[in-house]
Amino acid sequence: MESNAIDLDLPVAWITGSGAARVGQSVAAHFADHGYRIVLHANKSRAEAHTFAAHLQNSGTRTMVVEGAIENPRFGIESVEKIVETFGRIDVLINSAAIWDWKPFEETTAADVQRQFEVNTLGTFLCSQAAGLQMVKQPTGGAIVLIGDWAVHRPYRDFSSYFVGKGAIETMTRSLAIELATRNSRIRVNAILPGPVMLDESISEKKALTILNQSLLKRHGEPHHVSEAAYFLATHEFITGVCLNVDGGRSIYSENSVADIAHPTFGK
Repeated sequence: MESNAIDLDLPVAWITGSGAARVGQSVAAHFADHGYRIVLHANKSRAEAHTFAAHLQNSGTRTMVVEGAIENPRFGIESVEKIVETFGRIDVLINSAAIWDWKPFEETTAADVQRQFEVNTLGTFLCSQAAGLQMVKQPTGGAIVLIGDWAVHRPYRDFSSYFVGKGAIETMTRSLAIELATRNSRIRVNAILPGPVMLDESISEKKALTILNQSLLKRHGEPHHVSEAAYFLATHEFITGVCLNVDGGRSIYSENSVADIAHPTFGK
Protein backbone atom coordinates (compact mmCIF):
# COMPACT_ATOMS: atom_id res chain seq x y z
CA MET A 1 0.00 0.00 0.00
CA GLU A 2 2.93 2.35 -0.57
CA SER A 3 2.33 5.64 -2.37
CA ASN A 4 3.35 5.96 -5.99
CA ALA A 5 3.58 8.73 -8.52
CA ILE A 6 0.12 7.94 -9.89
CA ASP A 7 -1.83 9.07 -6.84
CA LEU A 8 0.51 11.30 -4.84
CA ASP A 9 -1.71 14.31 -5.55
CA LEU A 10 -4.95 12.64 -4.49
CA PRO A 11 -6.27 13.92 -1.13
CA VAL A 12 -6.36 11.64 1.90
CA ALA A 13 -9.31 11.19 4.28
CA TRP A 14 -9.04 9.38 7.62
CA ILE A 15 -12.36 8.21 9.04
CA THR A 16 -12.27 6.88 12.59
CA GLY A 17 -14.84 4.25 13.52
CA SER A 18 -15.15 3.02 9.93
CA GLY A 19 -14.61 -0.70 10.51
CA ALA A 20 -18.18 -1.84 11.09
CA ALA A 21 -20.95 -1.34 8.52
CA ARG A 22 -22.28 1.80 10.14
CA VAL A 23 -22.08 5.54 9.53
CA GLY A 24 -18.28 5.66 9.40
CA GLN A 25 -18.18 3.20 6.51
CA SER A 26 -20.76 5.25 4.64
CA VAL A 27 -18.61 8.35 5.09
CA ALA A 28 -15.52 6.49 3.87
CA ALA A 29 -17.34 5.22 0.79
CA HIS A 30 -18.60 8.72 -0.01
CA PHE A 31 -15.12 10.23 0.14
CA ALA A 32 -13.77 7.33 -1.93
CA ASP A 33 -16.39 8.09 -4.57
CA HIS A 34 -15.05 11.64 -4.69
CA GLY A 35 -11.50 10.54 -5.42
CA TYR A 36 -9.94 10.46 -1.96
CA ARG A 37 -7.45 7.93 -0.75
CA ILE A 38 -8.97 6.39 2.36
CA VAL A 39 -7.68 5.54 5.81
CA LEU A 40 -10.07 3.27 7.69
CA HIS A 41 -9.95 2.77 11.43
CA ALA A 42 -11.19 0.02 13.69
CA ASN A 43 -10.72 -1.06 17.27
CA LYS A 44 -13.04 -4.03 17.78
CA SER A 45 -14.26 -4.39 14.17
CA ARG A 46 -10.85 -5.06 12.69
CA ALA A 47 -11.79 -7.97 10.44
CA GLU A 48 -14.67 -5.98 8.97
CA ALA A 49 -12.35 -3.03 8.36
CA HIS A 50 -9.92 -5.13 6.35
CA THR A 51 -12.76 -6.66 4.35
CA PHE A 52 -14.07 -3.19 3.51
CA ALA A 53 -10.55 -2.00 2.71
CA ALA A 54 -10.19 -4.84 0.21
CA HIS A 55 -13.50 -3.83 -1.35
CA LEU A 56 -12.34 -0.23 -1.77
CA GLN A 57 -8.99 -1.36 -3.13
CA ASN A 58 -10.71 -3.59 -5.68
CA SER A 59 -12.82 -0.60 -6.70
CA GLY A 60 -9.69 1.42 -7.42
CA THR A 61 -9.38 3.40 -4.16
CA ARG A 62 -6.01 3.41 -2.42
CA THR A 63 -6.82 2.31 1.14
CA MET A 64 -5.07 1.53 4.40
CA VAL A 65 -6.27 0.55 7.88
CA VAL A 66 -5.13 1.78 11.29
CA GLU A 67 -6.15 -0.15 14.38
CA GLY A 68 -6.47 0.73 18.04
CA ALA A 69 -8.34 2.55 20.78
CA ILE A 70 -8.73 6.25 20.02
CA GLU A 71 -8.50 7.14 23.72
CA ASN A 72 -4.96 5.71 23.89
CA PRO A 73 -2.64 8.76 24.08
CA ARG A 74 -0.26 7.23 21.53
CA PHE A 75 -2.88 6.05 19.03
CA GLY A 76 -3.52 9.34 17.23
CA ILE A 77 0.16 10.24 17.02
CA GLU A 78 1.23 6.83 15.72
CA SER A 79 -1.68 6.63 13.28
CA VAL A 80 -0.83 9.99 11.73
CA GLU A 81 2.80 8.91 11.42
CA LYS A 82 1.69 5.76 9.54
CA ILE A 83 -0.67 7.73 7.31
CA VAL A 84 1.99 10.26 6.35
CA GLU A 85 4.56 7.51 5.81
CA THR A 86 2.16 5.67 3.49
CA PHE A 87 0.31 8.47 1.73
CA GLY A 88 2.50 11.51 2.36
CA ARG A 89 -0.27 13.72 3.74
CA ILE A 90 -3.61 13.89 5.53
CA ASP A 91 -6.26 16.26 4.22
CA VAL A 92 -9.41 15.30 6.11
CA LEU A 93 -10.21 13.69 9.45
CA ILE A 94 -13.78 12.59 10.19
CA ASN A 95 -14.22 11.65 13.84
CA SER A 96 -16.88 8.95 13.55
CA ALA A 97 -15.63 6.61 16.30
CA ALA A 98 -17.85 6.71 19.38
CA ILE A 99 -19.62 4.59 21.95
CA TRP A 100 -23.04 5.01 23.49
CA ASP A 101 -24.93 3.26 26.22
CA TRP A 102 -27.87 3.91 28.47
CA LYS A 103 -28.65 3.18 32.07
CA PRO A 104 -31.09 4.60 34.61
CA PHE A 105 -29.71 7.72 36.26
CA GLU A 106 -29.85 6.03 39.66
CA GLU A 107 -27.54 3.27 38.41
CA THR A 108 -25.04 5.41 36.51
CA THR A 109 -21.56 5.15 38.03
CA ALA A 110 -18.39 7.19 37.84
CA ALA A 111 -16.94 4.46 35.63
CA ASP A 112 -19.85 4.86 33.19
CA VAL A 113 -19.25 8.59 32.86
CA GLN A 114 -15.49 8.16 32.63
CA ARG A 115 -15.75 5.56 29.86
CA GLN A 116 -18.07 7.71 27.75
CA PHE A 117 -15.81 10.71 28.26
CA GLU A 118 -12.62 8.82 27.43
CA VAL A 119 -13.86 7.63 24.05
CA ASN A 120 -16.33 10.26 22.90
CA THR A 121 -14.47 13.31 24.17
CA LEU A 122 -10.81 12.51 24.87
CA GLY A 123 -10.46 10.13 21.91
CA THR A 124 -11.93 12.69 19.53
CA PHE A 125 -9.64 15.38 20.90
CA LEU A 126 -6.48 13.28 20.65
CA CYS A 127 -7.10 12.20 17.05
CA SER A 128 -7.97 15.77 16.08
CA GLN A 129 -4.88 17.10 17.80
CA ALA A 130 -2.57 14.64 16.05
CA ALA A 131 -4.13 15.16 12.63
CA GLY A 132 -4.40 18.90 13.13
CA LEU A 133 -0.74 19.35 14.02
CA GLN A 134 0.20 17.46 10.85
CA MET A 135 -2.11 19.74 8.86
CA VAL A 136 -0.34 22.75 10.37
CA LYS A 137 2.83 21.61 8.59
CA GLN A 138 1.07 21.25 5.24
CA PRO A 139 0.77 24.28 2.92
CA THR A 140 -2.69 23.03 1.95
CA GLY A 141 -3.84 22.75 5.56
CA GLY A 142 -6.79 20.42 5.97
CA ALA A 143 -10.24 19.91 7.44
CA ILE A 144 -11.52 18.14 10.55
CA VAL A 145 -15.13 17.14 11.15
CA LEU A 146 -16.34 16.07 14.58
CA ILE A 147 -19.60 14.21 15.15
CA GLY A 148 -21.76 15.12 18.10
CA ASP A 149 -25.47 14.55 18.68
CA TRP A 150 -28.51 16.77 18.12
CA ALA A 151 -29.99 15.66 21.46
CA VAL A 152 -27.38 17.40 23.60
CA HIS A 153 -29.76 20.38 23.33
CA ARG A 154 -32.84 18.35 24.30
CA PRO A 155 -31.46 15.34 26.19
CA TYR A 156 -33.72 12.43 27.01
CA ARG A 157 -33.71 10.19 30.06
CA ASP A 158 -31.27 7.40 30.88
CA PHE A 159 -28.40 8.58 28.67
CA SER A 160 -26.78 10.96 31.17
CA SER A 161 -23.24 9.54 30.90
CA TYR A 162 -23.42 9.59 27.09
CA PHE A 163 -24.56 13.21 26.99
CA VAL A 164 -21.70 14.28 29.24
CA GLY A 165 -19.19 13.08 26.66
CA LYS A 166 -21.04 14.20 23.55
CA GLY A 167 -21.96 17.54 25.08
CA ALA A 168 -18.31 18.64 24.88
CA ILE A 169 -18.12 18.24 21.11
CA GLU A 170 -19.50 21.67 20.24
CA THR A 171 -17.07 23.53 22.51
CA MET A 172 -14.23 21.35 21.24
CA THR A 173 -15.14 22.20 17.66
CA ARG A 174 -14.87 25.94 18.24
CA SER A 175 -11.71 25.60 20.31
CA LEU A 176 -9.93 23.43 17.74
CA ALA A 177 -11.04 25.73 14.93
CA ILE A 178 -9.25 28.62 16.66
CA GLU A 179 -6.20 26.65 17.80
CA LEU A 180 -5.49 25.27 14.34
CA ALA A 181 -6.45 28.17 12.06
CA THR A 182 -4.26 30.56 14.07
CA ARG A 183 -1.37 28.21 13.24
CA ASN A 184 -2.36 27.60 9.62
CA SER A 185 -5.26 29.61 8.22
CA ARG A 186 -6.07 26.85 5.72
CA ILE A 187 -7.29 24.50 8.46
CA ARG A 188 -11.00 24.33 9.22
CA VAL A 189 -12.83 22.46 11.98
CA ASN A 190 -16.58 21.84 12.00
CA ALA A 191 -19.04 19.37 13.49
CA ILE A 192 -22.16 17.45 12.54
CA LEU A 193 -24.96 16.94 15.07
CA PRO A 194 -26.95 14.08 13.54
CA GLY A 195 -30.34 12.75 14.49
CA PRO A 196 -31.07 9.00 14.33
CA VAL A 197 -29.73 7.78 10.99
CA MET A 198 -29.66 4.02 11.52
CA LEU A 199 -32.68 2.39 13.14
CA ASP A 200 -31.93 -0.84 14.94
CA GLU A 201 -33.42 -3.89 13.22
CA SER A 202 -35.25 -4.77 16.43
CA ILE A 203 -37.25 -1.53 16.38
CA SER A 204 -40.94 -2.25 15.95
CA GLU A 205 -42.91 -0.71 13.09
CA LYS A 206 -44.92 1.28 15.61
CA LYS A 207 -41.80 2.69 17.27
CA ALA A 208 -40.23 3.48 13.88
CA LEU A 209 -43.34 5.48 13.02
CA THR A 210 -43.05 7.40 16.29
CA ILE A 211 -39.44 8.27 15.48
CA LEU A 212 -40.43 9.37 11.98
CA ASN A 213 -43.21 11.61 13.29
CA GLN A 214 -40.81 13.33 15.67
CA SER A 215 -38.89 14.60 12.66
CA LEU A 216 -40.15 17.86 11.22
CA LEU A 217 -39.50 16.51 7.70
CA LYS A 218 -41.40 13.28 8.46
CA ARG A 219 -38.71 10.95 7.18
CA HIS A 220 -36.05 8.69 8.66
CA GLY A 221 -32.44 9.75 8.58
CA GLU A 222 -29.96 7.58 6.69
CA PRO A 223 -26.15 7.27 6.84
CA HIS A 224 -25.74 9.06 3.51
CA HIS A 225 -27.22 12.20 5.04
CA VAL A 226 -24.25 12.33 7.43
CA SER A 227 -21.80 11.39 4.66
CA GLU A 228 -22.97 14.22 2.43
CA ALA A 229 -22.80 16.72 5.28
CA ALA A 230 -19.30 15.56 6.20
CA TYR A 231 -18.11 16.01 2.62
CA PHE A 232 -19.72 19.46 2.41
CA LEU A 233 -18.05 20.66 5.60
CA ALA A 234 -14.71 19.11 4.67
CA THR A 235 -14.61 20.81 1.29
CA HIS A 236 -16.19 24.20 1.93
CA GLU A 237 -13.29 26.64 2.19
CA PHE A 238 -15.12 29.40 4.09
CA ILE A 239 -16.89 27.57 6.91
CA THR A 240 -15.22 26.85 10.25
CA GLY A 241 -16.30 26.51 13.88
CA VAL A 242 -19.82 25.50 12.83
CA CYS A 243 -21.96 22.74 14.36
CA LEU A 244 -24.47 21.61 11.74
CA ASN A 245 -27.66 19.82 12.72
CA VAL A 246 -28.42 16.95 10.34
CA ASP A 247 -31.59 15.78 12.02
CA GLY A 248 -34.63 16.44 9.82
CA GLY A 249 -35.61 19.37 12.03
CA ARG A 250 -35.69 17.27 15.19
CA SER A 251 -33.74 19.86 17.18
CA ILE A 252 -36.41 22.53 16.65
CA TYR A 253 -39.56 20.41 16.62
CA SER A 254 -41.14 17.39 18.23
CA GLU A 255 -44.65 16.09 17.77
CA ASN A 256 -44.63 14.90 21.38
CA SER A 257 -43.26 16.17 24.63
CA VAL A 258 -39.56 16.08 25.46
CA ALA A 259 -40.19 13.11 27.75
CA ASP A 260 -41.41 11.10 24.77
CA ILE A 261 -38.44 11.80 22.46
CA ALA A 262 -37.64 8.59 20.66
CA HIS A 263 -34.19 7.13 20.33
CA PRO A 264 -33.54 4.38 17.73
CA THR A 265 -32.27 1.94 20.32
CA PHE A 266 -34.34 2.94 23.32
CA GLY A 267 -37.92 2.17 24.21
CA LYS A 268 -38.61 -0.41 21.51
